[in-house]
Amino acid sequence: MIALFLAGCFVIALLLGMIMIPNILLISYRKRLFDLPDSRKVHTNPIPRLGGLSFLPAIVITFALMTGLSYLFGLPIENVIMPRSLYEFLFWIVGAMSLYLVGVQDDLISVGYRWKFLVQLIAALLLVFCGDWIHSLGGLFGIYDFPAWLGIPLTAILIVYIINAINLIDGVDGLASGLSCISLAVLTYMHILSEQYIYAFLALATLGILIPFWCYNVFGNACRGHKLFMGDTGSLTLGYILSFLVIHLSFVPQEGSRHANPSLIMALTTLLVPLLDVVRVVMHRIRNGKNPFLPDKNHFHHKLLHTGMRVRWVMATILFTSLFFIVLNALLLLHCNVTFIFILDIILWIALHLYLDILIAQRKKNE
Repeated sequence: MIALFLAGCFVIALLLGMIMIPNILLISYRKRLFDLPDSRKVHTNPIPRLGGLSFLPAIVITFALMTGLSYLFGLPIENVIMPRSLYEFLFWIVGAMSLYLVGVQDDLISVGYRWKFLVQLIAALLLVFCGDWIHSLGGLFGIYDFPAWLGIPLTAILIVYIINAINLIDGVDGLASGLSCISLAVLTYMHILSEQYIYAFLALATLGILIPFWCYNVFGNACRGHKLFMGDTGSLTLGYILSFLVIHLSFVPQEGSRHANPSLIMALTTLLVPLLDVVRVVMHRIRNGKNPFLPDKNHFHHKLLHTGMRVRWVMATILFTSLFFIVLNALLLLHCNVTFIFILDIILWIALHLYLDILIAQRKKNE
């Protein structure tokens, strides 16, 4: 029976996306609400950037409906204390709605990065206040349990970090949504394994709304008015949902446990590519004396484009890279120390970008 409700979450969100997205396109073209091309952007035609407007309404409607029906039919949809889950999701809705509204404003008239960062921090603290903070690093660098004074600020920083990672990786058609789909699929599976179905509902509802958006974003014809971007409304919403699901999986089953928590490592692995890319880009900007918050053309997808790769192949390459790290770390977690896995991931990431630098240099030399 629970499998039927899990499938229902995905299908309902999928149908809502198929209904809402064409209407968003219609409104965007009638009101001429476009993302105009410039020197930093890949697209050459004005394209609507309000696709993210469909995300939070569809997710909340689906999640609330399926959760309510599950309780109505008496299904055990979670493996945690319900009063805690109730105010956890209430605080999450407040934070998600705050980011959603800031995203809408930014997509329509632009918002300064300081204001967006402040709202992100407030949204992160809302989750922390309801008890969602990391209690352990799962054995990374020998660190297991640590106190609230360290776990709370670390969690707030991680939430803001994930939100911005999704926001900054959104530079090529299907990239941010594709990476999020991969992450959500794995996070859904992990929550189902732990029998915390209420969180699986949220992940599946998000995955359901992303599928139709991804199709429009990747395969839509801009000349015929069938293409759109998610904008900051979508990327901020996605980042917040993903951070919420990742943080929830980081909880240690028993306080004081000295055993590694593979759930935290795997949850972070699902977002490893955008997380590592943010660190690399920020370090590059600081090293060159630039403001780390101002945009440039040095992201992973930009480097692949500089090698001469086509846009759709760039997306496919990055999605494959994410899948590679997920499969690799899942296999290594069965036999290896998490610190070794982390160091190996960093080495592979650095080696990949050194190789791309060589390809870019060769292409410039031949031009």
